[in-house]
Amino acid sequence: MSRWTPRVTVASVIERAGAFLTVEEDRGGPETLFNQPAGHLEPGERIQDAALRELREETAWRAGLSHYLGLYVYSAPSGITFHSHGFYGMALAHLGSPLDPAIQAVHWLTLEELEGLERAGRLRSPLVLRRIRDAQAGRFYPMDTIHEG
Repeated sequence: MSRWTPRVTVASVIERAGAFLTVEEDRGGPETLFNQPAGHLEPGERIQDAALRELREETAWRAGLSHYLGLYVYSAPSGITFHSHGFYGMALAHLGSPLDPAIQAVHWLTLEELEGLERAGRLRSPLVLRRIRDAQAGRFYPMDTIHEG
């Protein structure tokens, strides 16, 4: 009997002048997909630290996270369930460091541009727009909502 184990991920909505920090990823399909800076929690890593690490690795930006957007549960078409912790913050500095190999490009895209990518089937998951819309609606939780030992 196999045990159900959801995958824990983090994702960050980083906004600057009406645009959102977005990564273009090679996922092995015919077209690249677009996502927020996001990734998996590593063993022993704190959730907020994972979000900051993924931001650096995927975008070469240093950011300040100011709010927790909440826990998003997503069941992918593959049958895998993700527990994705969402954060909101602002870009602080471009570091110019190399990007994670799966990242093809980093973009600052408006909500309208992201909605166009959604219509074209090029967003990594429906959570991309959901997190942005939650942030725009002010659905924030304090950062200390997450209790880690």
